[in-house]
Amino acid sequence: MALKVVFFTHYYTPEGNAPASRTSEHVNRWVSDNTDVDVTVITCAPNVPDGKVYPGYKNRLWPQREVIDGVNVVRVWSFIRPNLGRVGLIVNYVSYLFSALFAYLFMVRRPSVIVATTPQFFCGVAGILAGKLKRRPVVLEVRDIWPESIVTVGALRRGLLIRTLERIERWMYRSADHVVTVGPGYRDNVLSKVDAHNRISTVTNGVDPDQFDPNRNGGEFADRYGLGDRFVCSYIGTVGRAHGLEIVVRAAERFRKTNRDDVVFLVVGGGATLEQLQQMIAERDLGDLVKTTGRLDKSAMPDALAASDACLVHLSKVDLFEHVIPSKIFETMAMERAIIMGVRGRARDIVLDAGSGLSLEPENDEQLFEILKEMTADPQKVDQMGRSGREFVTEYFNRDRLAADMLEIVRRTAAGETFCLPDRTWESAASPTQGDVAVSSSDAHC
Repeated sequence: MALKVVFFTHYYTPEGNAPASRTSEHVNRWVSDNTDVDVTVITCAPNVPDGKVYPGYKNRLWPQREVIDGVNVVRVWSFIRPNLGRVGLIVNYVSYLFSALFAYLFMVRRPSVIVATTPQFFCGVAGILAGKLKRRPVVLEVRDIWPESIVTVGALRRGLLIRTLERIERWMYRSADHVVTVGPGYRDNVLSKVDAHNRISTVTNGVDPDQFDPNRNGGEFADRYGLGDRFVCSYIGTVGRAHGLEIVVRAAERFRKTNRDDVVFLVVGGGATLEQLQQMIAERDLGDLVKTTGRLDKSAMPDALAASDACLVHLSKVDLFEHVIPSKIFETMAMERAIIMGVRGRARDIVLDAGSGLSLEPENDEQLFEILKEMTADPQKVDQMGRSGREFVTEYFNRDRLAADMLEIVRRTAAGETFCLPDRTWESAASPTQGDVAVSSSDAHC
């Protein structure tokens, strides 16, 4: 009997952010490797991160259909504008909720199972409601801790709205037939709020190593942005308030004060604070030391990585971000590029255990300056970090295995099972085994 999956996601290919990449790479494998799996994705017109609909697409009131790599895609209307403020962003999220439910009710046949993914909070709500409307089991994928994260970055203050969202959050966790988190930190956060010990699993982010050629020539990309033959420290990803990229400007000023011009910073990506960052660069006359590209298509990311000597991964210094495992670290490792890890917690443990980079205290520009001095003085060490990273990510964070784990969860949930998968991280590889699968102490929830 065919497994019919309806997948609610706010972001999907051709968007290139982490949620879109994870979802598309998972479902593409499900349909290409299994003749009995049929997937319908309900998503928006692609517009991230600039709030402008991509060429070839329209943001229409009536849902639009297309097929991408064997996956049925239904694109629904949502409120889209460039530079959405707080209210506009909430309207964007809520409009997707209602449009997606309309498409689900009137354009999609009753599925075997529903999957809904955050970090768009109301996307999770849509999935739970869809399950109740047609009495179908739901897998809720938790990629962010809403609403804590929006309070943490200062987007909203605690008050009645946040308390209401927190009640909805707990309702979602209780209502889901299975909860999937992208890291143990997220799992522990969920378990601190609801009792889901027997129906929660962790499937981390990962990468397809075959998509990244470490020997790719990044010369043309480097020439396009005037990088020359300098040591290139790149930040690749969303440029938002959570990412604290003022550290790049401050570190560049330190290089200028010491009359060093052998290092250049490259910021690849768009987002809410890009214009503010560009203004800081212009005001401090750092245009030769800090280059920005704006949003680029995902297909350009391998070239950006190829043009880089090391990559900065950075989030602001707040406790909640210790649970975050940025998916970009896996792509950087796959490309054999060293990482300067400005994120605390488990993400830093991954990079250090892999031997693929150095630790940076978030927001510490003086330390970033010293790390880059160290790297430029020992290029062989930097190369070895890159090689170690690729070996590590190929073994422990391979997208093929992770997609298979996620499909197993979807199948078993559709069959009505109550279960949780054992922890399959690199940490558990050295732990006692149970059958053929390593089990760590973090599996006490199972």
